[in-house]
Amino acid sequence: MTELSHSSRAKSSRPSEPFDPSHPLIVFDGVCVLCSGFVRMVVRLDRQSRFRFATAQSPFGEALFRQHGLRTDSYETNLVLVDGAAFTRLDSFVAVMAELGWPWRAAKVLLLLPRPLRNWLYNRIAKNRYALFGRKDSCDIPPPELRERFLG
Repeated sequence: MTELSHSSRAKSSRPSEPFDPSHPLIVFDGVCVLCSGFVRMVVRLDRQSRFRFATAQSPFGEALFRQHGLRTDSYETNLVLVDGAAFTRLDSFVAVMAELGWPWRAAKVLLLLPRPLRNWLYNRIAKNRYALFGRKDSCDIPPPELRERFLG
């Protein structure tokens, strides 16, 4: 999987909310139906409740996007942080699946595709996600039993 370089961190945009790096974190487009559906799937499959979540539209999520050199005007990728490493695009999906264990870890086979092809495939879906899957007017509010897992 591809890790983002941490040399592009913007020192002035540190996330204001502390989070425990021992928990994988998914920063996602909260108004994207596809992205929110992915998070609901992860919540369902994450039997150990390890994952934490933040919408990219939240101040916390936006600060993380900036910190990792990502655009904050279109949120065309998820940002996944696992054990101090940052992943985007299709690599973020693979990182999440790998953390969920077997059989989901089999998604690592996608890493056999050359990175330019992986990025191209991901970008085609990301650029058309609202047209294909829809867009919400606002981010969902997590149910009370999940609120502690949602940051920002």
